[in-house]
This record gives sequence, C-alpha cells and structure tokens, in this order.
Amino acid sequence: MSSPSNHFECRWHACGQLLAAYLAAQLLALISICLLSISAWAQLLGALLCLAHGVWALPRHIRLTHGSAITRLRHDAEGWQLWSRDKGWQAVQLRRDSLALPLVVIVRFRLPGEWRVRAVCIPATALAPDQHRRLRVRLKFSRRRWLAPE
Repeated sequence: MSSPSNHFECRWHACGQLLAAYLAAQLLALISICLLSISAWAQLLGALLCLAHGVWALPRHIRLTHGSAITRLRHDAEGWQLWSRDKGWQAVQLRRDSLALPLVVIVRFRLPGEWRVRAVCIPATALAPDQHRRLRVRLKFSRRRWLAPE
C-alpha cells in the first residue's frame, strides 16, 4: 500500500485563449460606451478607464510578464502558497468560492494580514492536461484547504 504525497506544485504559463477573451470583453465594453447616449467627455472617460485597466491587467494577469504576476501554486505541510518573481513563495488562505471546472480553475485567496480577496485564473490550456486535472482534484478534495496559514 502506498501513502499519497502531501506535496503538490504546479506552474502555468500565459494562455492565448484568455488573452482573446479579455480583448473581446474590452472591445464589447468600448462598443457599449460608444453606443450609450452620454456626453462625449463621459465616453472619453470610459474609454480611458478601459485602456487603463488593460495596461494594468494584461502584464499581471493575462500575459504574466510583470514581476508581481502569480505563476505557481503549491501545497505542502505548511499549507497553500503562491509564487511571484517579486515576492517569491507567499502563504495564502484559499477561499471557499474558488472554482475548479474542466476548462478553468479560479483560485480565490487572501494573503495573511490583508482583508481583500484576490483571484488567479488558470485556463486548462495554461497547464498540461494531467497537471490541470491534478490541480482540480487537489482543490476539491484536499483536507483543511480553507484554513488560514500559520
């Protein structure tokens, strides 16, 4: 009989489908702003806010090129941890509304000492199929997954 390993780690990369979905959503937002019957300055402000969000979100969450982009997740005896180039491994508390679906995993988490909840979107094409399946299984069935890090 073998005992299951308590260690799990996965690393993902940027996904072209996530980029396409984000750009489509941005395009729809810009079209909606243009079709609204509001003043020109309000339309310009809305378009600038969409552009600012794109400048902020693309390197951090879509293309994963920014130093603070989260690209790894691991679970071991110390609990769940996320990795970024700037901060290295950080202990996190996973939230109950994290979602593990066949096409996408959305990991919602909170860093110790922070009140705000953050999220990482991991499409199925960003990982090898067996890694994505293992991640989904680990998120659904691991014991004590919602506990705060010590």
